[in-house]
Parts: sequence; structure tokens; C-alpha cells
Amino acid sequence: MHVDSAPPDENSGRRSAGELEGAVLATLQAAGVPLSPGEVRDRLGADLAYSTVVTILSRLHDKGVLERRKAGRAYAYTPVTDEPGLAARRMARVLDGEADREAVLARFVSGLSEGDEELLRRMLANRETLANRETLANRETLANREPGNRET
Repeated sequence: MHVDSAPPDENSGRRSAGELEGAVLATLQAAGVPLSPGEVRDRLGADLAYSTVVTILSRLHDKGVLERRKAGRAYAYTPVTDEPGLAARRMARVLDGEADREAVLARFVSGLSEGDEELLRRMLANRETLANRETLANRETLANREPGNRET
């Protein structure tokens, strides 16, 4: 009888819950389509109980990492975002949990390598440029909708 609640044994070859979550998430991301728990188990190629896979998928769904929709009697699961998106969500959750966001961000930035700091500066500048372009486009759209400014 397979018991999932037994404590992990270093010599048993069992993976931790975190490792299993990572493997399941990687499997779903590689698939590119929603998968049922049985399909995930088959693609993992591991000797896992179906109930173990369902538990991992449910936990990942509860954490907001997976979306699910009914597919027959089971659910089909898909990641809410790619790996960089998931890392960004984790970073945002950590930041949200801190009272002094400015101090946390200042410490984060001060710990960046020169290359990462320059990359961040470029990304912020591009974000500002894109936001300015969007604002200008919205203003033009509104101006064109005003009476007397209609194109004929």
C-alpha cells in the first residue's frame, strides 16, 4: 500500500513536495495545453499515485499558480503564466508582505550587479516611454471623438 504521508527518507529516493510541485509545473509548461491529473502523471514518468498528483495540482491551484477548468469528471490544469511571470509574482508577494516597501526596494536595487542595475534602468525607461506613448494615443483618440474634430 502506498502511503503519501510517510516522512521522507533520505535513502528512499522520494522527492520533497517542493520538488514535485516544480516537476508538475514544468510538465504543464512544457505541454502548452491543459492537462488532466492522469496526463500529468503519465508525462512525469514517475511512480506517483494519482492522488499525489491531484494533491499537488490542487495546492498549486490554491497558490494561484494554476488555472483549472472542468474536463469531464476531472479538471484540466494550465499555468497562469510562464516561469519569469511566476518569479515576478513571488517577488511581488514578498514585497506586499513588507511594511516599508521603499526600504525593501532600495536594498534590492543596492544588491544588484552593475549589469542587472543597467537592465532595470533600461526597462523602467522603456516602460515610461511606452506609458507616454499610450497616454498620447489615448488623448488623440479622445480629441478625435470631440465634436468638430471628426475626420471626414
